[in-house]
Amino acid sequence: MDTRGDLSPLLSNDEDDEVMISSIGNHSEASCRFLSTPNRRTSDGLFENGDSGIEALVSDTDESVRPKKTADYEALDYDTIENELYYAEETKMSHRQWKCIQIQRWLICVLIGITTGLVAVIINISIIQLTELKMKIVTQAIEKCVKSACLYQPLLIWITINAGLVMIAALLTVFVAPVAAGSGIPQIKCFLNGVKVPNVVRLKTFFTKVVGIIASVSGGLAVGKEGPMIHAGAVLAAGISQGRSITFKLTFPLFEYFRNDREKRDFVCAGAAAGVAAAFGAPVGGVLFSLEEASSFWNQALTWRIFLCSILSSYSLNFFMSLYHHHGGDLAYPGLINFGKFEGTYEGFELPIFFFMGVIGGLLGALFNAINHKITIFRNKYVTIRFLKVVEVIIVSVVSATIAFMMMFLSAQCNPLGQDINVDLQFLCEDGQYNTMASLFFTPPEDSVKSLFHDPLGSFQPLTIIIFVLPYFFVACWTYGLQVPSGLFIPALLIGAAWGRLIGICMNAICPDCLWSQDVAKYALIGAAAQLGGTVRMTISLTVILIEATGNISYSLPLMTVLMIAKWVGDFFNQGIYDKHVHLAKVPILEWEPPPLSINIHAREVMGTPAVTVREVCLVKDICRVLSDPHNCHSGYPVTNEEGKFRGFVLRSQLLILLKHKVFMERSGPDDRLELAVFRDSYPRYFPLSIVNVSEDEQRCHIDIRPYLNPAPYTISERASLPRIFRLFRALGLRHLVVVNDNFEVVGIVTRKDIWKWGHHGKS
Repeated sequence: MDTRGDLSPLLSNDEDDEVMISSIGNHSEASCRFLSTPNRRTSDGLFENGDSGIEALVSDTDESVRPKKTADYEALDYDTIENELYYAEETKMSHRQWKCIQIQRWLICVLIGITTGLVAVIINISIIQLTELKMKIVTQAIEKCVKSACLYQPLLIWITINAGLVMIAALLTVFVAPVAAGSGIPQIKCFLNGVKVPNVVRLKTFFTKVVGIIASVSGGLAVGKEGPMIHAGAVLAAGISQGRSITFKLTFPLFEYFRNDREKRDFVCAGAAAGVAAAFGAPVGGVLFSLEEASSFWNQALTWRIFLCSILSSYSLNFFMSLYHHHGGDLAYPGLINFGKFEGTYEGFELPIFFFMGVIGGLLGALFNAINHKITIFRNKYVTIRFLKVVEVIIVSVVSATIAFMMMFLSAQCNPLGQDINVDLQFLCEDGQYNTMASLFFTPPEDSVKSLFHDPLGSFQPLTIIIFVLPYFFVACWTYGLQVPSGLFIPALLIGAAWGRLIGICMNAICPDCLWSQDVAKYALIGAAAQLGGTVRMTISLTVILIEATGNISYSLPLMTVLMIAKWVGDFFNQGIYDKHVHLAKVPILEWEPPPLSINIHAREVMGTPAVTVREVCLVKDICRVLSDPHNCHSGYPVTNEEGKFRGFVLRSQLLILLKHKVFMERSGPDDRLELAVFRDSYPRYFPLSIVNVSEDEQRCHIDIRPYLNPAPYTISERASLPRIFRLFRALGLRHLVVVNDNFEVVGIVTRKDIWKWGHHGKS
């Protein structure tokens, strides 16, 4: 008899397989509705503090449902489940098999590095071709209309092309993969911290990211392609490391050992580093980025694998781009953005000037983050309908194109042809001259950054720079956070390079005959670093990235100092841009340090109660009742013996697999145990209880959980302090921490959500 309706009356009735199958970790609880019960535990055992009417995610594949509250996010299982099955598999493993697994780890990193570089090649060439085509069409229209007073026609053509391109990016993002919006760095940071962000490493997210960033950059938005490369590399790493494609229903007999959250985390970390290396040509900077900004776990072996991955990514990109530019084998300029060589130097008395620029960068970065924060709050409150999100993107595109076109009218600076390295667009200038403002707006932002770095003194008048940087600053604030893939590195570098070059021009005006004041490139570089550091608040990794990108280690002292000053000044006012967006999304991410002044807070105050437990040998009926109870939408359960003593921990996904395969004591022998391969095969999208059929006779059977539970999970005394609990979660990547009393009885469970709430709201 089918008792499916009896066992899970509150679960979704959608029969679509894609809807019923969840993603990483256990999400069968995603169909449960959390009722209004004070301190009742939700998914991951997280309590709601009396929030009522909070509905969890329907499914990882339901694009219309996005996490709106902290309770909607789930944790990842980064802890190894050392049960009897795991011991048996590891005991049978020979030294040759162990070596084979290690070789596979290196092989996966090689594949991640090469494929990330190839994706960067596709993105770069596509943007170059589309930008050149757009510029050719608009230039012809301008040349045709500049003398016949019909310049509104090229303006309309430019607006139409830009709006059409960004509309493609917006439609893909809004209707296919909303998580692909933005740079993806906050999402990857959350994933590596241990929080599951729905769809963050899915194939459709990757497709949307790649196509969307090509369209966004080519469409003239104030965005860069470097940030999204980090997300793209992470998605590639997650897919390659699993040896399967669930979207296309393809499974290969490869890399089965790595089908768990812990192994996937390490490879995603490598993919993020490969993305940085491909973006900036900075392999060491990529490793440090993953260490400083993204990862919450690290070891020496992982460092070497990620370094190899980063090198392969950077130089794979450069090798194929050298072929594209018809100078094959030239590996001198790796990375999507080429800063060019900085041959100059600086004097000791210039350091205070650089430090002052760091203060300016911190202030402008804090201002950028504050404006973007207000815009994002308004956007989240009022721009909630999909149609409106697409319309907003188109409006920003039209405004950006119109401002750029008007700036070319306002700028009266014309330079002789051949002085600039970018564009020879005449516009309203005389024959043999080009419009300097057009050289900033009609080229990809990476080329504009390089132009501000290396164009000779006099190429840009101060008024031209001011007219450019002021509207671009506010347009960039408005753009970041739109429903399109968009990077923040290049807009910040461009803004900083503009006002940094302006300071260099002022220094030259003060001492026109001094050699040190004639090199405006160093001021543009320091300004770019200060602006970027004041916005994203990174220090070590950003210093190394900029040193590798410039190819001049002599700038390490001013770059490092300026980045630190910019971070300190910015932190005085607000958080970095990525942290702001993480907290706006209410993601329960754990910071580097425990909440201050929390030593007197103990586990008994932090933990959630009551803790739902199951017995070592349990009736199927009892397991079904626990799994289907809307108040017990936990991701795991402590296991006790008949005396109530704690014996281990079992995951909800494990119980579901045992029910599906009907591992009942009355119908199987003592040696009929499931293999670990069965559990890996169900990863990462575990099925919900609604597809498990259990008859009335089967409900009276028993399940022996002992071979499958983790007999030695991490536990803590109810007297343990919050800082100690925090360090365990942060260092070990835990999802649950069982709290026991002196009699070794379960009294509660601590999860990352419990710690996060104390860190943000205190005892309230």
